[in-house]
Amino acid sequence: MNELSESVEKELSAAARAVSLADGLKPRGIVRSVADGVAVVAGLAHVRYEELLMFDSGAFGIAFDLRTGELGAILLAGSSRVHEGDGVIGMERLPELPVGPDALGRVIDPLGNPLDEGPPLATQRRLPLFREAPDIIQRRSVTDSLWTGVMAIDAAIPIGRGQRELIIGDRNTGKTALAIDIIAAQRPGDVVCIYVLIGQPMSRVRALRDTLERAGCLANAAIIAAYASDSPGLQYLAPLAGASLAESFRDQGGHALVIYDDLTKHADAYRELALLLDRPPGREAYPGDIFYVHAELLERAAALNADNGGGSVTALPLVETTDGDISAYIPTNLISITDGQIYLDTNRFERDQRPAIDIGRSVSRIGAVAQPLPLRKASKNLKIQLSRFESLEKLSRVGLDIDVATQAMLHEGNVLRALLRQHRLSPKSIAHQVVALTATSEHWLSDLKPSQAVSVVEAMIELARERLPDLVASLDDAKSPGDEWKQALNDLVPQACGRALRSSADTQSVSNEN
Repeated sequence: MNELSESVEKELSAAARAVSLADGLKPRGIVRSVADGVAVVAGLAHVRYEELLMFDSGAFGIAFDLRTGELGAILLAGSSRVHEGDGVIGMERLPELPVGPDALGRVIDPLGNPLDEGPPLATQRRLPLFREAPDIIQRRSVTDSLWTGVMAIDAAIPIGRGQRELIIGDRNTGKTALAIDIIAAQRPGDVVCIYVLIGQPMSRVRALRDTLERAGCLANAAIIAAYASDSPGLQYLAPLAGASLAESFRDQGGHALVIYDDLTKHADAYRELALLLDRPPGREAYPGDIFYVHAELLERAAALNADNGGGSVTALPLVETTDGDISAYIPTNLISITDGQIYLDTNRFERDQRPAIDIGRSVSRIGAVAQPLPLRKASKNLKIQLSRFESLEKLSRVGLDIDVATQAMLHEGNVLRALLRQHRLSPKSIAHQVVALTATSEHWLSDLKPSQAVSVVEAMIELARERLPDLVASLDDAKSPGDEWKQALNDLVPQACGRALRSSADTQSVSNEN
């Protein structure tokens, strides 16, 4: 009997210790009204701005609009379970996200809940979604190259680790495809990738995951998704969650790439929240602080100095335009915030120029500083050459007489355009890009048709890897090769032409047999 009494006493003691009287003493509010993803709560005078709230139903929200006697709350997970008259308490903390390597290969929502078939994240480390950007004294200059594998970018619009480069274009011009290609190029590297999908349907999220898995880079990437059917509050938090996850790797001295797809839908979600909370509308009905919201988000991308670990976060925000209008409110804001933009042109896309990058309208404010030295030399006059070619091409369409020198420039421009055309998920190495640009600038391909020039360059790369492995390794390591390296490549041109022509003949023979 004594043993039974002692056992009951231990259980009661343990239960008593587990009871938190502080929870019962917390101030409780009441939901006055709820509609369309926001709620008006009364009785929580001491709740702070952006503090996490928990409702009696288990749903969560954020204190977003502090007023006299009440507050406006953004509803997050479980918003459909919140009703008028429900109780609510302040959690005395900001919304957080579980971070770390466990998130790689997973699809999660902005609060860290799994959206795939996997278990909850096992990591114990958490970071708040709202974090301040690094101070100027903590940063260093952006000098390290972020290799994208897309020759049109690496050669003409180089991106550095820690940069903020905007990808801008109309609907269905290949913005998402370009972002996925850049992720695929990081597969063998040391850059962790975070892809943030905002307001997209579930089918698109699954398609993105399948594409990354087929490309073999899902294990090095995490997907944070807020579906189109989710509350506008979750869509608003999605890019903040992506930034925090990227910063978790940067804080450990690593490098991360975060893609926001896209900030147009993020701005739409923020506008919806602001209008529901009776905030005054501004230009195009967006609230006046939308510029601050995006600036605060993108300022979190930075390269830290050695005293702060030397890590970096590179941001590639996407923004959608209408009929090529880059003077709209949100595109204008983001162009002024970022360090350059990659402009995707509808006409180029319709002419099957993939990626459809308008190099003339694109710019990187980092410039050649973040470019490997061999590639910097090979692409020195690339933008000028393409600009002249496109101007001459327009004149040639008018029907004007063209002299021999102009015809040569047009031919060289067509060859260069063919070399810049690139298939999906096929990143080109530094050596490949240097050889292609050098062959063009040195006029080694002047007697070939554009389609033949592409085949010859491919054959040159194969021959160089077989016979000049030290040269190729030096170029891939971003080191300047020794003397006479151009002559060594030039010696391969006749053999590359022969190999390319034989390959073309074999392909044609097989096609005829079929």
